[in-house]
Parts: sequence; structure tokens; C-alpha cells
Amino acid sequence: MTAFSGFKTIAIVGVGLIGGSFGLALKRKGFLGKIIGVDRPGNLENALQRGAIDRACTREQLREGVEEADLIFLAAPIHVILRQLEEISDYVKEGAVITDAGSIKRQIVKTAEAHLPRRRDFIGSHPMAGSEFKGINAADHFLFENATWVLTPDDAISRSKVRALVELVELTGAKVLIMDPRLHDEIAAAVSHLPQMAALALMNLAADKNEQSPYFLKMAAGGFRDMTRIASSPYGIWKSICQTNSDMISAYIDFYIEELRRVKGMIKEPDELERYFSKAAANRLSIPTDTKGFLTPQFEISVTAIDRPGIIASMATILADNKINIKDMEVLKIRENEGGTFRLAFSSENDQVNAIELLRAKGFDCRKRG
Repeated sequence: MTAFSGFKTIAIVGVGLIGGSFGLALKRKGFLGKIIGVDRPGNLENALQRGAIDRACTREQLREGVEEADLIFLAAPIHVILRQLEEISDYVKEGAVITDAGSIKRQIVKTAEAHLPRRRDFIGSHPMAGSEFKGINAADHFLFENATWVLTPDDAISRSKVRALVELVELTGAKVLIMDPRLHDEIAAAVSHLPQMAALALMNLAADKNEQSPYFLKMAAGGFRDMTRIASSPYGIWKSICQTNSDMISAYIDFYIEELRRVKGMIKEPDELERYFSKAAANRLSIPTDTKGFLTPQFEISVTAIDRPGIIASMATILADNKINIKDMEVLKIRENEGGTFRLAFSSENDQVNAIELLRAKGFDCRKRG
């Protein structure tokens, strides 16, 4: 057994993007214990083929899947985790640690306390990493690299168990933050859930106005697209979040409305508005750029190129030949017979840096964005 883990057997309940990536990351770093996957047969088959798990148990075999585990990782949507905590309560062995991947912590911790027997320790967790693709086929052993992973242990849980989980999480490349569940949910409301609601409101406002004139959306270019990118997030992801963190989300919508009222009052006060602009610009520089947070970042570059047939295909081919995947692409501006500027987005800073080097070597003018 490797020295870096206090867990010999790990059960991952849900081997999709998060659960599958967790298994792959541990295997990549040499975890020699047993990893059991619990899921649908199709997902389990893929997880076995990819090497994310060592043994498969269907959902009907839940007891068999978790009863010998030293660590149980519930990697599912919030509403499913809440149900699973009750389902596994009779099967968890004494001394085991249970953790989860839910993006809201208070309700999950409360449910765990209500259903799990004594001497079965629950440590809430939130790995803040993701992808626009879902399922085991999208699992990536580098998914958690430099990602923030929040743990919310109760004070009554032994420090040795918390330390063992911290060490295991750090093995995936993630950076651990330990905090109170309530603080986690408040921060999530401020920097993740409020931006989602604001993006929805801004997008739908412009769309409603577009019924009066089609120029509203025709003129919605770079800045508007950047601010509303997350408006395309599926409701299925957000339903449970809104239900379980409604009080915090509502409170921060109120804070935002009040802040917008302040901005409205500054519109005709240029000196005050200038100070407000400067404050925002300075504050934005304090946001860390080397970790993934609540909003999965994109590492972007701008490429200026001559207007000629096949220019986009040429850029894409250069990057594809070097195994660099473009996550998003947008034409920022273009003038016929002169050239244009394109925005290319990547999932990692390494891809961003390599893309710049490769494209510059082929004569493209490019630079980092953001």
C-alpha cells in the first residue's frame, strides 16, 4: 500500500465525469488500493475499460459496493446525494469516511447527520472542477489539477481522518480549502450562483428587447457574449442548487440590486463613476488566475490573421496536430480583405501557452486575453 493514503478501499458511487476523473487521477498517481465503482452497467463497463475502477457494482448491488469501503465518495447531483446518504446508512462499516461532490454543503451535511450512524464520519466536500462534457467518457485524470477542492469537516471528526482525506485529495492535484458549510454556501451564492442568475437576466432582457428590434442581438458582441456565456448552462444542473441554497441566492440578488442602484446613481457623476471603475479594475486583478474556482475558467488567446479562405481551418489544424483542443472559438471582429481577430479558448494554461508558441511560429499574431 502506498504511504500517501489512509484508505485501502474506496467506493465511488457515480462514475461519471467527477467520479471517473477521481479514480483516474488516483490511479495515475500510483494509488495501490482497491477502487470500487457503483453505477449503471454501461458506465461501469466504460470505467473499467478506462482504468478508473478495479471492480464494478450496479446500483442494485449498492450494499456490496460500499460495505467494505474505508472511503465512500458520492459523486452525483445534489438531489441524488441526499437520497444516497439515506440508502447507504445501513451498509457503511464502522470507522469509514463518507464524502461527496455536491456543490451545496449545508443541506447535504444536515442530511448526513440525520441518517448516518455514529462512528461513520461524514466530511462534506466540493471539488470545483468540471467540463461542458459529461459522463465517464469525458473523465480526465488532470481534471482536478490546480482546482480548488473545499472540505467542510465537523469539529468532532478526528484530525487523522481529515488529514487522510486531505492527502488523498491533494494526490489528484487539487488545492484543499477547509471551511464551514455555511460560509461555503454563501461564497458559492456570491461568486457562482449570482453570476448565473445575472447572466440569465441579462440574456433574456436583451432577447425580449430584440422582439422590438433585431439589432439588439446583432450588436451583442464580445463583452455581452463573455458576460452571458454561462446563460446556456442546463437547468438540470441548477435546479437542486437553487432549491438547496435559495436563501443565500436570494440574499445576494438583493445585494446586487442595491449595488446596481448605487451604480445608477453614479451615471451622472463622472468623477464618482471613474473611481468606481478604477476600484473594480483593481479588485479584479486580485482574483487568482492559477486555480480553478466556482466558475470553471477558460484560458483564452486573441489571434489576428489575414482575411483569406481557410484561415480558421489552418489555425485549428496547427493546434490539432499538436494535440491541443480548442474549447471555444469566436470571431471578435473582421474586415473584408484586411483581416480579423479571433478568440480561442482552452481548458488549461499549458494549452494556452503552447498554442501561442505554435501559432506565432506559423506567423500568426497572438496574445493572451483576460
